[in-house]
Amino acid sequence: MPIQQSPRFKLNYFSQNKIMTAEEKQDIYDEFYDKVNMTPSELEDWLETDKSKSVGQDSGDGESKGHKSGKKIIKIKRKHKDELTDTNYGHMKKVNSYIARHSAQKPDGDVKESDWRYSLKNWGHDPLK
Repeated sequence: MPIQQSPRFKLNYFSQNKIMTAEEKQDIYDEFYDKVNMTPSELEDWLETDKSKSVGQDSGDGESKGHKSGKKIIKIKRKHKDELTDTNYGHMKKVNSYIARHSAQKPDGDVKESDWRYSLKNWGHDPLK
C-alpha cells in the first residue's frame, strides 16, 4: 500500500525546491541591494569587532547565525551579478526576510549601541545609515 502524502507536504516541498524565474531573481537582487547598505569592507571590519561577536543565536559551533550570514554576504557582494548562483539567491532572500522582520522590532530609545543594531549589522544592514 503506497504512503499517502498530504497536499500541504507537496506544496511545501515544491515551493521550497522550485526554480526561480528571472523576474523573481531580479526582485530578490533589487531588495537585497536596497536593504544591505554596508559595503563588503565595512561589513568585514564590523565582523571583526567584539560587538559583532556578542550578539545573535549560536549556530551550534560558537559562531552566531548572523555572523556566518555576514561572511556569505561579503562573498555575494563581491561577485558580479552573472556569477550569482541559486544558492546565493536563496541566501539573499533569507537576508531580505531577516532584515525586514528584525527592522520591524525596533526598540524604543537610542539604538546606536543596541544589540538590535548590532544584529542587523551582522546581516549587512546598518539602520543608522
